[in-house]
Order: sequence, then C-alpha cells, then structure tokens
Amino acid sequence: MNLFRPAIALETKNPRQRATILAPFRFHDFRLLWFGLLISNLGTWMQITTLGYLVVALAGTPRLAALYVGILGASSAVPVVLLSPIAGVIADRFPRRRVLLITNSMQVAIALALALLVAFGALQLWEIFLLAGMRSTTQAFDAPARQSWVPLLVPREYVGNAIGLNSLAFNAPSVIGPPIAGLLIYSVGEAYSFYANAVATFAVIAALIFMAPSAPSSTKREGVFDSIMAGVSFLFNHSVLRQVVLLLLITCLFVRPYTQLLPAYAAHVVKVDARGLGILLAASGVGAIAGALVTAFVGSRRRGAVWFASAALMSLGTIVLGLVHVYAVALGVLVVIGAATLSFAGSSNVMLQTLSPDDMRGRAISVFSMVMLGGVPAGSLVLGSAATAIGLSHAMAAGGAVSLAAAIWIYVGDAALRKV
Repeated sequence: MNLFRPAIALETKNPRQRATILAPFRFHDFRLLWFGLLISNLGTWMQITTLGYLVVALAGTPRLAALYVGILGASSAVPVVLLSPIAGVIADRFPRRRVLLITNSMQVAIALALALLVAFGALQLWEIFLLAGMRSTTQAFDAPARQSWVPLLVPREYVGNAIGLNSLAFNAPSVIGPPIAGLLIYSVGEAYSFYANAVATFAVIAALIFMAPSAPSSTKREGVFDSIMAGVSFLFNHSVLRQVVLLLLITCLFVRPYTQLLPAYAAHVVKVDARGLGILLAASGVGAIAGALVTAFVGSRRRGAVWFASAALMSLGTIVLGLVHVYAVALGVLVVIGAATLSFAGSSNVMLQTLSPDDMRGRAISVFSMVMLGGVPAGSLVLGSAATAIGLSHAMAAGGAVSLAAAIWIYVGDAALRKV
C-alpha cells in the first residue's frame, strides 16, 4: 500500500488559473507550513538579535565588537559549508517531513540551552559560538529539505509566488522580532528571547505533524560523493545557474554581512542602545517584506532583469550605508537595502528551483543554502576583519563597491541570463 499521498492536495477544480500572490494558499500543506514558519521565525529573529547584542556587550571595545560579531558569523558558516552538500543529497533521498521534524526539535533544545546558560549567568563567548555552530548544523539540513519541498506543495506555475511567500514568512517577523528582543533585553533580560524562540519553534513541529508525508524525489542509490558531484556538475554546466551562484556568493561575502555587523554599527557608528539596534533591524525587515512581496508578485516573470536590478540596488545601498553616520538616515537606507536583498535572494531561489529538474532540486538548493547560510557568516568575518583595519564604515562601502562591479560584469557579459 502506498503510504504517501500526492505532494499537492488540490483544493480547486481549476489549479491552472493565472498565478497570483495568494494562489499558493489554496493548498492545505503549503498553508500549514507557511503559518508554522511565520510563528517560528518570530523567535528566530529574537534569538539572532539577542546573540548579536550579547557578543557586542561581552566584547567591550569597538574593534573587538566587529571582530567578535565576525567570529559569531564564522561559527555559523563552517557547519553549513561542510554539511550542505550532504544535506542536499538527504533532501532528495529522504522524506522531507521527517528531516524537518528532527532539525526543528534540535533547534528547540539549542534555544533552551542558551536560555538556561543566560538565566544562570554562565554564558561565555565560546559557548555562544559553539551553540551558534550547532544551530547552523541543523539549518544546513533544514533549509534544502524545506525549500525543495515548496515546489512539490503547489503546481509549477505557482512556484515563484510560493517562494516569495516563503521569504515573507521569514522576513515579516524581522520587523517585530528585533524590537521585541530589544524590549525584553532592556526590561527582563536576554534569556527570555531564547525561551520565546524555543516555544515559537513548536509551531513548525505542529504544522509538520498535520502535513501529509511525501515520497523522496530521487530513487537513485548512487554513492553520496557521486550524488554530490552530480549536483555540482549540473550547476557548473548550466549557463544561467552558474552565474546566479557566482553573484550570490560575491554578494554574500561583501554585502549581505551588513545584518551581522549591525550590532557593531549601532553601538559605534550611529551610537544607539539595544532598543535602537532593534529598530535598525526592523527597518531592514520592513524592506525585506517589500522584497519578498516583489518576488511573490513577479513570480517567474522577468527573472533575470529583476535579479540584476536587485543586486545593483543592494550594492549601492550598502555603499551609502557605509557613508552614513546619522541614525534617521540609516533607517531609510536599511529599508532600501532590505528590499533589494530579499528581491535578489528570491529571484535567485526562483531560478534555481524552476530551472532544476525534480531529482536535482534538493542538491541545487543545498548549494543555495550553503552560500546563503555559510557565505554570509563567512563574509561577516571578512568584513569584520577589514573593519578592524580600516574601520567599519569604510569596510561596508568597499564591500558594496566590489559587489556592484561584479553584478554589472556578470549581467552585461551573459546574453543567456538577460533572456531569462
């Protein structure tokens, strides 16, 4: 007897109607997963904000703050870089619901460990870096399984809209989560952000329990190394996706780390406290919501043009942010950067998912996850180290300039990309 029902439970007699932003919500399992992620990510953003605040507080000096924030990022990067290729194979070979149940349960345990260490006054820098690395390990397996599942929950013409809504579920809480974390830090202490994240993560676990299991996408049983190399070969030989991954890597190293460096930027450039940091992160989150909505609205149309325009605007915004030392102006710039960043990431994700075959999608997304979850923290170490030598403002502006030059060079030089 087949224990797996079809991945898409159609709830409409005419699923082939024109794609709209809200069309994916017509499908039961997508709805469940989306609302679970929306709640869980509120806690995630609270934890991200609180970890950055704790590292800066324990550092003491401006230059050490930038360096330690970079180390925090690097401690999250290493597990993703090492494990994402294997995680992609697992996403293709194993039931995705089972993988996600395991990863989210582990994230609850890590959040509780952070909360208890803070509550008893025992948390040290090395423990922050270790637990951040452990959470990144779970993310390395979570992201390919979750993101490659989305195209199986909705019909193909809705994939772009669904990916945009998925980004929205992660970034909408970024507007609320950081200010709540700032208020909790200021009023009752850092531990409560971690407790809140542990509770919020149960929303995803509950959603997964009520979702229908789906069969693995790939039935091949070749060696793990052969499977990894097949995915790498597919991306390297694809004329469009090769360029998408290249620019994604460059932006993650030189532009995207602005989020990890915001605690140091808040404390030592625009000189605000934890509440001010929460508002800076919320401004970026407001822009991110706009960028996710762009992805959901555009769907699979004009992907190449939107992809390039978003990369260029994101890079320009980071240059301006590096030159700005006024808090109110920085808020406006962060809204623009947040919108462009999420539009670029969403466009990259849509192209990877729609241009990859079903049995290769998990491995393609694992590369996307490896770059996004590993490249950004690694970039925060690069820019954090540069900031110790030339200052945080100059490091951010230089990173934006490198990214802008790369975006123009790649897009102008690739005719196939301009036709997508």
